[in-house]
Amino acid sequence: MKPYPVWVEQIQEKDKADEQDCIVYGVAAKPDGTKVIAATSNYVRVYNAANGEFIAPLKGHKDAVYCVCYNRDGSRFASGGADKTVIIWTDELVGILKYQHNEAIQSVCYNPVTSHLISCTSIDFGIWSPEQKSVVKHKVPNKITCCSWTKDGQYAALGYYSGQISVRALKGGEERVKVERPGGAPIWCIAWNPAKSESVDIMAVADWNQKLSFYQLNGRQVGKDRHLGYDPGCMRWYPGGEYLLIGGSNKEIGLYTKEGIYLTKVVDMGAWAWCVDVFLSQNYVIAGSHDGSIKVTQLNFNTVHGLYKDRYAYRENMTDVIIQNLLQDQKVKIKCRDWVKKVAIYKYRLAVQLPDKIIVYELYSDDVSDMHYRVKDKIMQRFDCNLLVVTAHHILLCKDHRLQSYSFSGIKEREWVLEANIRYIKVIGGPPSKEGLLVGLRNGQVLKIFVDNPFPMLIIKQPQCIRCIDISMGRNKLAIIDETQTCSVYDIKTKKLLFQEPNATSLAWNTHNEDMMCFSSNGFLNIKASNFPVHQRKMQGYVVGFTGSKIFCLQNLTMQAVDVPQSAPMSQYIEKKMFHTAYNVACLGVTNNDWLQLANASLKNLNLDVAKKAFTRVRELRYLEFIHQIEERKQSKAAETTNNLILADYYAFKGEFQEAAKMYKKSGNEAKAMAMFSDLRQFENAKDFLTSSDAKNVKGLIREQAEWCKSTNDPASAIDLYLAASAFKEAIEIAGKQKWPDKLMEIMRQLDKSSVEELRACAMYFKDFGKYELAAEAYQTLGEMNSLIELHIESQQWEEAFALCEDHPEFKEAVYIPYANYLAENDKFDEAQEAYYIAGKPTEAVKVLEKLTHNAVGERRYDDASYYFWKLSMAYLKLASQATSSGNEEQVNQYLDKFQDYQHRAEIYYVYQTIHRYTEEPFTSHLPEALFNMARFLLHNLSQEIPYGISKVSTLYALAKQSKNMGAYKMARHAFDKLQQLVIPRRFREAIDLSSITIRSKPFQDKEELLPMCSKCSTTNPLLNQMGNQCINCQQPFVHSYYAFEVLPLVEFIPENGISDSEAVKLINQDPPRVEAAGKGWQETDQGEVQTMTFEVSAPSSTFDGDTFETRLQNWESLTNYQPVEVSTEILKRLPRSEVVVLKWGPPLRYQFYRNLMPDIILDTCESCNRIFYADDLELQYLQKQACPFCRKAVSRSETVQPE
Repeated sequence: MKPYPVWVEQIQEKDKADEQDCIVYGVAAKPDGTKVIAATSNYVRVYNAANGEFIAPLKGHKDAVYCVCYNRDGSRFASGGADKTVIIWTDELVGILKYQHNEAIQSVCYNPVTSHLISCTSIDFGIWSPEQKSVVKHKVPNKITCCSWTKDGQYAALGYYSGQISVRALKGGEERVKVERPGGAPIWCIAWNPAKSESVDIMAVADWNQKLSFYQLNGRQVGKDRHLGYDPGCMRWYPGGEYLLIGGSNKEIGLYTKEGIYLTKVVDMGAWAWCVDVFLSQNYVIAGSHDGSIKVTQLNFNTVHGLYKDRYAYRENMTDVIIQNLLQDQKVKIKCRDWVKKVAIYKYRLAVQLPDKIIVYELYSDDVSDMHYRVKDKIMQRFDCNLLVVTAHHILLCKDHRLQSYSFSGIKEREWVLEANIRYIKVIGGPPSKEGLLVGLRNGQVLKIFVDNPFPMLIIKQPQCIRCIDISMGRNKLAIIDETQTCSVYDIKTKKLLFQEPNATSLAWNTHNEDMMCFSSNGFLNIKASNFPVHQRKMQGYVVGFTGSKIFCLQNLTMQAVDVPQSAPMSQYIEKKMFHTAYNVACLGVTNNDWLQLANASLKNLNLDVAKKAFTRVRELRYLEFIHQIEERKQSKAAETTNNLILADYYAFKGEFQEAAKMYKKSGNEAKAMAMFSDLRQFENAKDFLTSSDAKNVKGLIREQAEWCKSTNDPASAIDLYLAASAFKEAIEIAGKQKWPDKLMEIMRQLDKSSVEELRACAMYFKDFGKYELAAEAYQTLGEMNSLIELHIESQQWEEAFALCEDHPEFKEAVYIPYANYLAENDKFDEAQEAYYIAGKPTEAVKVLEKLTHNAVGERRYDDASYYFWKLSMAYLKLASQATSSGNEEQVNQYLDKFQDYQHRAEIYYVYQTIHRYTEEPFTSHLPEALFNMARFLLHNLSQEIPYGISKVSTLYALAKQSKNMGAYKMARHAFDKLQQLVIPRRFREAIDLSSITIRSKPFQDKEELLPMCSKCSTTNPLLNQMGNQCINCQQPFVHSYYAFEVLPLVEFIPENGISDSEAVKLINQDPPRVEAAGKGWQETDQGEVQTMTFEVSAPSSTFDGDTFETRLQNWESLTNYQPVEVSTEILKRLPRSEVVVLKWGPPLRYQFYRNLMPDIILDTCESCNRIFYADDLELQYLQKQACPFCRKAVSRSETVQPE
């Protein structure tokens, strides 16, 4: 470190005033380093900081100015003095505020964080800020001599003349800490460390006991007192907090460490130093003295360091030495606690020069990674030298043109007096105590000196002064940088200049390569290998070392290890085909891509040894296997070992296929070139290598090309190529998968009948596309009628299928069974049954209906179930009719039993649909009387067996509820009693329990008008009939209307034996015979109070035996089994047509005949299901549903029933 004076201002000589008026009591530097203010006499003087130019005197004080200071941003500064006044000035040198104290101002200081200003006197201190209207003042017990703020601006320390220190808070000014110093000497200087990196606040205190002490914020002293040897007058921290500047009665400004260790004199004042300040931008120190001088000095902190290979030692904070392993990025610190002037490092030795001694350190062990040093020797002498180097057993000192060698014990063993001053020295190695030194002189000489040899040896003589030198690894080449920044490289043996490079500032040879060096110049790093051109890259700093691929660069006092791949030098050697040298360079450090470049270049030039090593570095196992195969081929002396063939294989292996093809052709292996391009699917290139003898392979090549197009998702090209190669099957497969029917049709029409598999594949794809006409064309080409039939069935082209059946009756069953299934699935059951019959499969129709019936019941579609049961019954009736013609009586009876059973079930599910909806849904369209009749009908039919899906609870609940509403209390009570014996759903339980109780209050009888009467025997039947749905007297089954389910006034009759059903119908439909009667007419009788008129009719004139329907109805006999009324031909003729209801059942069943005894009630019958309705009810259902409610026989509006 060297101080350089910048400018000096002597106030006494300029103003010629009294000595007292010339004292400089205070100085302050503007934070940006542009201005300096000084407190002298009753003025505040302002100077230009750069050149000392006097700017202006500021007049505002009436007496001597004692102190000045700037705020944190330099926009304002303050001054205070003996006139008890503090003035605030702007940067434009205008006073903007003035406030008073009762005593002279001793010190002022701006807060480093806020805009507060503290001003101190002998009796009080005040804190001012722009936000306050007045200054808050606080009394103190002693005179304040100095003050300072902490770095966070929260506390201020006050130094008292009595030797005490008071720490005050910013808010309120209260005393937080008080420090009592022994001796009671006045505290003249106090300053807080401004370093933000410090975890605690440290306060430096200097008193007139000539002691320097350090304290924490809590008042605890840090370290021991330091003796100054003079009375301090001023003290200031360096802005970074690493140094202290202190001056006073010693008439100088000294530099101290932050621990208080004296380093060196910075400014020689010539008189007492009263003030000092620093601004960091230029490392300027401003100081004022008692004799009126203001001195500005610039401090240059030189880099003190040493380097040996990857170990770098340098000075830190002037007193510490840091040793850094640049490769491992490890550091160790040695605290010397004194000013470190020089540092040298060599192998396991470290030498540190302090002001009064040299300390030699050594490593604890021989481990190259060890970073622990210990003191070996101390040379207790004061040395003055320019350069310092250390060897295994010696210290070498350079002073001007003398070089002296000392042992570690301090004995001077040898001295060399050279012709000129020494500019550069470096230890270049050697045995212990015989190391060689490389020395560069100002006169341009480069010498080699051995420690044990008194005679220097001249190596090179340059015309310019030596600035930097280095020697290559093999000691064969010498690089020199002179004062003109020219880098010259010489051959040491021949003294021949090998090359020169301009604009070089520092250089270094690679410690691992003889021919490689680097040098820095104007922000660039230059790497030169052998006699190749220089390779440049941007890099700031100075090169000081080059090891392998690591370049050690000194930049801004910091050493960095820069990893520089040796790509450029390696490429230069590769270009010259110097592969072994390129490999050695690559070993210093290159990227994986560089290794691949070297490996491929070596293999291309058949340097298998280097190629194998390079590929091993990057672990390219494929190429290593390839090289191994080449070596085996060479060892076996195979025919295919020519260089051209090996190169061809290499190019193919690398992917340079055109080059490989050229080499194959050159080596006479065109077949390999064709095979290679075929494998690569580069078929156009492969065709170039086909000869006339290869015509047989053309189709194979085209087929391979087609397969490649297929794999690369180019189906159109693949199809064309397959067709060109006559591979129709593959072409069909691609067209089918791509769903291209037009392309498929084109292929199909190229095929003949012999291409069976191909045509079948075409037909299959056409079916998938829905192109049934084209599929049919394919099957017709093949002549496969069965497949054609299946196609028509699958596409539901029934007309075409029926047309084929006419020409080929053997396929009748194969067509009509799927057709029947199709009709059944579309709810066309009549047509489906007909189709089954045509196909000769009547039982299949029954099975379909049975399945549909089961599903309908399971899904609670009871109306559908009723319909399907009715359809089943009619199917069995038809089967019975067919069995009758075959004469199988037993089977006829079985079918008829099924017919009756399914008719019965159809009626039950038909009625239960309404009951179920009534119990499940909130509303119903049926009248209460209808619901009552339905529930009774259902209950009478559930006495023996309850069909699947029918709920007896729902039936009884509906019956009970409607019976109660209709006044059939006995019936209702019976229903509720039955319900109590069953498992009742929770939603009905409460209502049923309540109704079961309330029904007990009703009479135990049913209304008379609700009781059904038998039309045959006129017997009134109870509502609850133990015999079921028939008369309890004559056992005639009740006939119900199939909408409201009222009992109809019908009496069943049958014709006498010998009268067929058709004859009976014919007789009924004839006009009845005319009956002539003779009589007396109206006769009047007068009996006094009573007069009567009678119409007397005589017997018919024709002969009539008196046998009528009424007489036969009255003459019925009570039988065990019910028998209808048997009528003769004459009776049939006399029955009115409007009173007869005929149910025309198909064979083998006979017709059923009923007479309506109440002709006023108009009835109608559904001819499809033979169910009887009131005519109005049936007409309404036809209008609403356009069909019969029971059998769903559709009718048009024009066919609706009209009453006769």
